[in-house]
Amino acid sequence: MTTLADRDSTALVVIDVQNQVVTGSHDRDGVVGRIAGLVERARGEGVPVVWVQHNSDEVQTGSEGWQIVPELVPSEGEPVVQKRWGDSFEETDLEDRLARLRVGRLVVTGAQTDACVRSTIHGAFTRGYDATLVGDAHTTEDLSQWGAPKPADVIAHTNLYWQYQTAPGREAGVAEAADVDFAPPA
Repeated sequence: MTTLADRDSTALVVIDVQNQVVTGSHDRDGVVGRIAGLVERARGEGVPVVWVQHNSDEVQTGSEGWQIVPELVPSEGEPVVQKRWGDSFEETDLEDRLARLRVGRLVVTGAQTDACVRSTIHGAFTRGYDATLVGDAHTTEDLSQWGAPKPADVIAHTNLYWQYQTAPGREAGVAEAADVDFAPPA
């Protein structure tokens, strides 16, 4: 249960599923397809969808690489949060947007698993949110030439440790896309 008062709603958060970010990512098409299915389900159930879009020297605002992938299109009125840091809450209006929607639980998808996704789920949890990571709807690129594990191992490890996160008054967990329940915990 979230520690945020009067925040009984859930939101689907889609992090950095942008052309440049997911090009060459592990299971790119499968992950994008599962996110698309979750977006459709969330919209059908009246669950807010919040989009996060990374901006940096490498992913420049307005460029083709900065655009959200063509398979995923934010609907009119869905928030699109612009960020520069890994944690989607840092120096953004994400918290204000979620507060207006009375959101206390996040269902998180996107890229990169070992950077912005991980930073955001930790950032959400420490700020009092319940955070469910969709285990088969986040991805990363292969950074093994610089000593990182293979992408499938990064994803599996992130899913493993996130399912066991605990803190007073908050819930963390992992669910496969087909098993995501947008209803707040009882």
